[in-house]
Amino acid sequence: MSDKADEKIDESRHGHPAVQVHTYDIDEAAQLAMSSKTPLDPAEANRVRKKIDRHILPLMVQFMDKTTLGSSAILGIREATHLNANHNWLGTVFYISYLIFEYPQNLALQRFRVGKWMSLNIFIWSIVLAAHAACTNFGGLFAVRFVLGMCEGSITAGFLIVTSMFYTHKEQSVRVGYWFLMNGTAQIISGFLSFGVLHIHSGKFEPWQWLMVLTGAITFITALLYAFFFPDSPTTAWFLTPEERVIAIQRIRVNQSGTENKHFKVEQVWEAVLDPKTWLFALFNIPNSLTNQRSIIVSSFGFSTLQTTLLGIVDGSVEIITIFTGVKLVERFPNSRAIVGAVYFIPNIIGSILVNTLPFSNRIGLLFSYWTTGVGTTGFVLSLGWINAVTAGHTKRITTNAIMLCAYCTGNIIGPQIWQQQFKPRNRVPWIIISVCYLICPFILLAIRRLLKNENTRRDTESRDDSYDETYVEQKLDDGTTVEIKVDRAFLDLTDRQNREFRYVL
Repeated sequence: MSDKADEKIDESRHGHPAVQVHTYDIDEAAQLAMSSKTPLDPAEANRVRKKIDRHILPLMVQFMDKTTLGSSAILGIREATHLNANHNWLGTVFYISYLIFEYPQNLALQRFRVGKWMSLNIFIWSIVLAAHAACTNFGGLFAVRFVLGMCEGSITAGFLIVTSMFYTHKEQSVRVGYWFLMNGTAQIISGFLSFGVLHIHSGKFEPWQWLMVLTGAITFITALLYAFFFPDSPTTAWFLTPEERVIAIQRIRVNQSGTENKHFKVEQVWEAVLDPKTWLFALFNIPNSLTNQRSIIVSSFGFSTLQTTLLGIVDGSVEIITIFTGVKLVERFPNSRAIVGAVYFIPNIIGSILVNTLPFSNRIGLLFSYWTTGVGTTGFVLSLGWINAVTAGHTKRITTNAIMLCAYCTGNIIGPQIWQQQFKPRNRVPWIIISVCYLICPFILLAIRRLLKNENTRRDTESRDDSYDETYVEQKLDDGTTVEIKVDRAFLDLTDRQNREFRYVL
């Protein structure tokens, strides 16, 4: 069978024009989807979903790599490695590398098995994370941070791909919220670890070095778990029986976006680049400058090293509570992603203004104001699930995800650079910049909602597009004969623009 995307038109047995496509065009799950003619049993679908949750969500964790540098800064790494103003560049180079390798990582996730590719990156990540402990100068730290950023590019992108493979659009925002909750959990664990290593006295091996080695060991164990237990696709998931795999595919038929296609399609890249919503999501994700500077910000309020490490536990708790409540509201109220995300930015706006206006002697007030700026993380999390749910076509999806994550990197490249020595101790300029960004973000979310709602209305008034109603693929049977099998449009790897049956969730 040809490996090109050519097609031929003939007359089907029903007298309507029929399109014969090649395996290049169709989704990897199409064969399983075509193998069953039995209607989906809601009870069975729910049982399979719960089984998927049990096996995937515990592994979809966010790691502590981005917070270890900030924690190490107050554990002695700056003094031990003779850092000065260059310290900000260590946060920046991580995201420069992330930016450079984001699209190549997405292409690799399309070409190779998702779980195995992620496990390889996590393994390299663990080694490099532990190697921080051997660094004695800026050059060494610069090199390991660059490699960490390269590996990081596969994680969020991989999670988004797997989420789109296994879950319906309605379920995706909640699942993205669940696995992003682990970022808050990582902050709590990092806070306890940082506090614990401060009490380790072992000669020349300093607390920050212990933190790097311990987090490296945790990440290494995670790499092994991914290699053996993280699924590549619902069509091959080890924990599903052959019958359950069919049910898993039938469940996501409603998405009208299939699971994956291993063939790179240039036309889908161009569609992603020319799609306005791609750039609106990218613009929304640029203002992410606070995460890596948490420990430095809190310590600047006058808290001791011990207090700062323990207060990190509250940061993680705020993130967990706000993300959980946000995704539950989206689950409870259909098409509410933009509205919930916009409302959750209100505490960010208030908190960032208070940090700039409260007396600097009011440490507790400054601290609580800072904590309220973590509430808006919910908007970022909702945008990850949202862009995944409103983009179809596998190459288009990985391209859109890459553009959005590159925008996220851009914000984090700029972020560490605004915390300059000349602005200390009040850091008024950084906080003014952050306040303005927080003020703009809700309006971007609402603009995306308006754009997608208008497109849904336009499609509802169109005549039904029957171009893909009679689509067939040739399949050879065991006895050598060739038959034509009808393919549902949901598994033709159509983009959201090509498939007029596709409706955008709001």
